[in-house]
Amino acid sequence: MTVLILGGTSEAAALDQLLAEQAPEIRAIISLAGHTVDPRPMNLPVRVGGFGGIDGLRAYLVEQGIVAVVDATHPFAAIMPFHAEAACKAENVPLLAIRRDSWKPQKGDRWKSVSDISAAVRALGKEPRRVFLTIGRLDLPVFADAPQHRYLVRAIEPIGDRLPLHGVTVIQQRGPFDAEDEEDLMRREGVEVLVSKNSGGPATVGKLIAARRLGLPVVMVERPPKPDVGYVDHIDQVLPWLVAQGLFVTERGV
Repeated sequence: MTVLILGGTSEAAALDQLLAEQAPEIRAIISLAGHTVDPRPMNLPVRVGGFGGIDGLRAYLVEQGIVAVVDATHPFAAIMPFHAEAACKAENVPLLAIRRDSWKPQKGDRWKSVSDISAAVRALGKEPRRVFLTIGRLDLPVFADAPQHRYLVRAIEPIGDRLPLHGVTVIQQRGPFDAEDEEDLMRREGVEVLVSKNSGGPATVGKLIAARRLGLPVVMVERPPKPDVGYVDHIDQVLPWLVAQGLFVTERGV
């Protein structure tokens, strides 16, 4: 049998390791959208690129004999989760989503929650500020509409010409990031406001802790809607789900 993992997150990478170690008899394929040029090495076979919409994904499920799909896409993936829901429903393939908890504001936080990136740009206001962008590289062009600010950008890969403004500083790094290091960085760079997506998880929460300690405002972009499908919040729950679907039997039968 073949399980399709829609990846691109730390959960997908961890699930890759878990299946390789605990269920090597399961044939699994990890699908990456291709936004990251240099993704983490994987144990399982990897395909890169889109499927060609819902019909393309349906055809892929049939061609590859996919018996289950695990949606471990990024919390800000806005299209693929809905395509997966539609394709799996049409082909009667079980679907499980892995959804990490979102971050919640703590005492001392100065968050302004916004619905999307455009709203985040507006929330920065007209007064020039030193802005720390931790939203990845794909959404950077929108901030060109606010050239009065001086931007510190952190991304996994080079941003190219996505933010062609003067006074842009780029840090190319992959997390996790320690709270103390984040605090040092923000002090050193004179950061006045942080812009973040509410991705959740421990890998990048350090920036929020640092902003809290420094009393800095945070513009928090909330997640897009997700389809109403079954989900879990940890990879350890995936194998029991496969067992419940009758697709995998452990040595203990559970």
